[in-house]
Parts: sequence; C-alpha cells; structure tokens
Amino acid sequence: MPKIEKDPVTQGVAREPKDFESALKELEALVFEMESGDLSLEDSLAAYKRGMELSTFCQKKLEDAELQIKVLENGVLKDYIPRGRDGNTRSGNTRNGDA
Repeated sequence: MPKIEKDPVTQGVAREPKDFESALKELEALVFEMESGDLSLEDSLAAYKRGMELSTFCQKKLEDAELQIKVLENGVLKDYIPRGRDGNTRSGNTRNGDA
C-alpha cells in the first residue's frame, strides 16, 4: 500500500472527497498506514483527524442513499432533497420554497 502523500499546501486543510468511493479508498489507505506503526505521533494524529472527516463524509453519503431509497413509493422514484438529521435541507436546497 502506498504511503500517504503529504502536500504542504493542503495539509491541515480538509479536502472534500469527490465521491463516496474515493473517500473510502483514502480512508482505507489511512487505516493501513496507521496500522503499520510507521507514523510519528504528529502524523498519526493528523491521519486520525482526516480519517474522522472521511468517515463522516461516507456516513452522510450512506444516509442520503438510504433516505433516497425510502422515497420509493409505488415503484416510482420521487425527487429527493437531502436533509440533515435535524430535518433542514442541506446546501440550501428547497422544494417549492420550503426550508
């Protein structure tokens, strides 16, 4: 497994993964690197923080997919507007002006 590349420009800045699969791949690489025991304490903490960010991203994507499946009614997929756990829309998406 390749080592985690450290980009000094983006290190410490959360990068949004492009999709679920790329986030999962990065998370798996981080876990492998951490389990190897070759990281310094500082690098281990940075890897842990990034791993938590990726885990949260993946969990959100899975929740959105699960909710979209629940929107199926009578065999017809209806429009889905992502909502947070609090019921509010994410990213400013609204349906018919509702918030």
